[in-house]
Amino acid sequence: LLPPRRPRRRIPLVPENLLKKRKAYQAIKATQAKQALLNKRKHQKGKQIQFKRLEAFVRDSWRKQRDDIRLRRMEQRPGQTAVPQEHKLAFVVRIVDIKGVSRRVKRVIELLRLRKNFTGTFVKLTPLSLKMLRIVEPYVAWGHPNLKSVRELILKRGQAKIKKKRVPLTDNMLIEEHLGVCGIICLEDLIHEIYSAGKHFKKVTNFLWPFHLSVARHASRNKVGFLKEMGKPGCRGEAINQLIRQLN
Repeated sequence: LLPPRRPRRRIPLVPENLLKKRKAYQAIKATQAKQALLNKRKHQKGKQIQFKRLEAFVRDSWRKQRDDIRLRRMEQRPGQTAVPQEHKLAFVVRIVDIKGVSRRVKRVIELLRLRKNFTGTFVKLTPLSLKMLRIVEPYVAWGHPNLKSVRELILKRGQAKIKKKRVPLTDNMLIEEHLGVCGIICLEDLIHEIYSAGKHFKKVTNFLWPFHLSVARHASRNKVGFLKEMGKPGCRGEAINQLIRQLN
């Protein structure tokens, strides 16, 4: 005998107007979720509300006033701006924060391309560049690097600036493509041009991205001790090589 057939289950019919309401409700919820996501991203992209303590305003005002007085004294009593004959090259490292400084100091920092702490650039010593270094002296350490320091910096941290992007200097073809017209076809030519401060020095330094130096791991835990290790800002002469070894 065949088993008795099970009765077929009838699928409950849903009225058409109810289906339309469900579809419209789902579309509204999807639109709201998409708008909420866009608003969240927009809020994250914008700057968060930052509250400044009174001490920060006092510090910024004091720092700006000190800069104005220092720059006024520099104009009244200009120091030595003669370029030393034995040194044509300087390496400049920003080691102090520049919050609250005067607009003139900020402008010189931007011209030197030292937008972040512990970034460094090579500078050809001229009367104008010496004056610029005096303007930003309380915020940077600079001195005269030797050939070993120049080579180590370029080989370890050298990056090219191509179409506003960083490109590591891993291939001589890249150097020849952009600096071949200047007679620079390899890394050794680039190092020699910078160390000798040749006639294509400006083009070579603009081709290189500012050097982002490494900060010791204990700096975040012991900031005061780390800044003591860095030493005071200003001209260091040959001692800049020791700082380069420390941060490279």
